[in-house]
Amino acid sequence: MNEILSSINLHQVFTPDRVAAISKALIVLVVGFTLARFGTSAIGRAIETRAGGPETLVLRRLVRYTLYSLVIATAAHQLGFNLGVLLGAAGVLTVALGFASQTSASNLISGLFLIAERPFVVGDVVTVESVTGEVLSIDLLSTKIRTFNNLFVRVPNEQIIKSNVTNLTRFPIRRVDIQIGVAYKEDMTRVERLLKEIASENPLAMEEPAPLLIFQGFGDSALLYQFSVWGQTSKFLDLRNSIQRDLKRVFDEEGIEIPFPHRSLYTGSITDPFPIRIVSEDSQAVAEPPGGVTPPDRSPEHAG
Repeated sequence: MNEILSSINLHQVFTPDRVAAISKALIVLVVGFTLARFGTSAIGRAIETRAGGPETLVLRRLVRYTLYSLVIATAAHQLGFNLGVLLGAAGVLTVALGFASQTSASNLISGLFLIAERPFVVGDVVTVESVTGEVLSIDLLSTKIRTFNNLFVRVPNEQIIKSNVTNLTRFPIRRVDIQIGVAYKEDMTRVERLLKEIASENPLAMEEPAPLLIFQGFGDSALLYQFSVWGQTSKFLDLRNSIQRDLKRVFDEEGIEIPFPHRSLYTGSITDPFPIRIVSEDSQAVAEPPGGVTPPDRSPEHAG
């Protein structure tokens, strides 16, 4: 080992040109990383004025990694590395990684589309297929959602791009749709007047847009209505609960029947009615004794 070390001439290894190249590379790294950090902050502040928080975070990461890559490439060039060879190797490596991680690449591209399109932002309540919850973050590969029962769900961005996404809090107002049925004996004009009064007296219901009342048809057991009321999105659940409580209370006070499903059997006017026989408990006990044993015949012919 000592012979190997003695055979190495440090003056041959650390020549003035090599020392100068190493010094330049270190200076490039220190100055470049510093400028890249300040440049990333400046670009992030400029983007933040036009985009939201998650979009700014993702774009700042892209800018930072790009600037760092340029600084490292410049430092490697100062050390005498051929950038053409490095770029060629990087291209081959990129193609290999692309084939090996097609799903990640698809999620990355989908994440860029989400950032550009902005169908939702952090804090919105969305439904993605069967998942409903609040958006926690929008990253390059996935979107994090917290459900209403406080579960953490990670949804790949590719799945979001391919699925129907419902943003429940995108607009400031939202409509509550209530399906209600009343008995056939009720006066439809009176029912409609009471429904409009219920909407006008509820403090959470908006006057504009006006409440909507649609008669949907004659059901099996009831006259069917759709009763729709507008309210603020932030008060949606309160409005839905209170408007249904008011509806049940007013209908009970006014004697309006909300029928449960039932079915009537009618044989028509030509056919004979169904025969009905009322049997007392005593006669039924004699007719059907326990155990299915036929009682003995007590007629006079068999008496004695």
